[in-house]
Amino acid sequence: MKYTSYKDPAGFVFCLDGVVYRQINNCAKKDYDLLINSGLYKKLAENKMLISHEEVCIEKEPDANAYKYIKPEQIKYISYPYEWAFSALKDAALLTLKIQKTALKYGMTLKDASAYNIQFLEGKPVFIDTLSFEEYKQDTPWKAYGQFCRHFLAPLVLMSYTDINLNKLLIANIDGIPLDLAQKLLPAMAKLNFGVLTHIVLHSLSQKTFEDKKQSCAKSAKMSMFELESLLDSLENTVKGLKFPDIYTEWGNYYENTNYSDESFSEKKAIISHFINKVEPSSLCDLGSNRGDFSRIASERNIQTIAFDIDPVAIEDNYRHVKKYKETNILPLLQDFNNPSPAIGFMNDERAGFCSRFKCDMAMALALIHHLAISNNLPFKNIAEFFASIARYLIIEFVPKTDSKVQILLSSREDIFDKYDIENFEKEFCSYFDILEKSCIKNSQRTLYLMRRK
Repeated sequence: MKYTSYKDPAGFVFCLDGVVYRQINNCAKKDYDLLINSGLYKKLAENKMLISHEEVCIEKEPDANAYKYIKPEQIKYISYPYEWAFSALKDAALLTLKIQKTALKYGMTLKDASAYNIQFLEGKPVFIDTLSFEEYKQDTPWKAYGQFCRHFLAPLVLMSYTDINLNKLLIANIDGIPLDLAQKLLPAMAKLNFGVLTHIVLHSLSQKTFEDKKQSCAKSAKMSMFELESLLDSLENTVKGLKFPDIYTEWGNYYENTNYSDESFSEKKAIISHFINKVEPSSLCDLGSNRGDFSRIASERNIQTIAFDIDPVAIEDNYRHVKKYKETNILPLLQDFNNPSPAIGFMNDERAGFCSRFKCDMAMALALIHHLAISNNLPFKNIAEFFASIARYLIIEFVPKTDSKVQILLSSREDIFDKYDIENFEKEFCSYFDILEKSCIKNSQRTLYLMRRK
């Protein structure tokens, strides 16, 4: 039995026989009962803002601390804020504020505002921590304000004003980006934004002031309901006003300069469609999805699809497409397969790494092999082993040295890749996979393979 979220005295999450449950401890009885009996849980669950659950009986060793067990709606793939598109993180922030505003109407408040309390289900963010709610006490400040700013506002502001990749600072700062660090990294123009000035710069200075005092005034601080609602409105307006930066990236504009003709592009789609129909996977991870054109061959067949790419512009475009067309079977996520998301936190056990979170029936690696093998010097053997650790079936595209895209990679470096050819590719991959089918793409030098793990 695997235990997680062990830092919260109110309860914890555990996995039993592959099913995720949450134990609610006796000390959280009052707040949990208020959540249920006030109607807040029903309101949030019906509107798909909070993950739904059922109360269950669990056969396990008796625990004197246990009040109840609940079985939440299961989420197969867990993702983290440093993997989300800018707009996904923004939507998660706005959902957290909306939940806090709703909770106040039912006499409750969020005691924390961690970005890790949000996951994505059916194309939308959903709050997953049932134990984050507690009774609101009159004239008390929002204790989760600082955490909201570190987890949501700071990374969004840095991504918008400084560099779109700065959400990766969350990997090194598990409880959010420190506000003093955020304000140092911001350009002067960002501090002209009233919300940024208030919630990042002045908030950071306020924290420093309290740190320098022998006794903090935090416990005696008071905030009326009007002031609290004004604070939430200000945060909401600040988040809504943040824009994705106007930037150009090579992969974000990949299809403006592809070496595929219209005919070969259609041929590639047809082959992939045939491979997917042959296997009929229940889940698929597209490794190097760009904007998701080929990912949707799977997702439109109601196959749960994770669309990974290294490029933030491509992932942003993909996520906006998901929102616009209300797609429920595809989730775009940022991922660098040469340096995938690590396990972080205490004993590297609080947030799992990429390789332990994403297992699927089928993986798809299109126009990726040359980047791993040539740009990053990875041997075919290691690449094959990596793919085999993720999925049972693999659709992979081999791109030869004579391809124009490979020639671009080799133009700026010495060609030391004497074993980069289709014969060595097949030999090394056949140590881990059986080749079920292979098909050359018309008007192209590329070959598509359908493989099955041995």
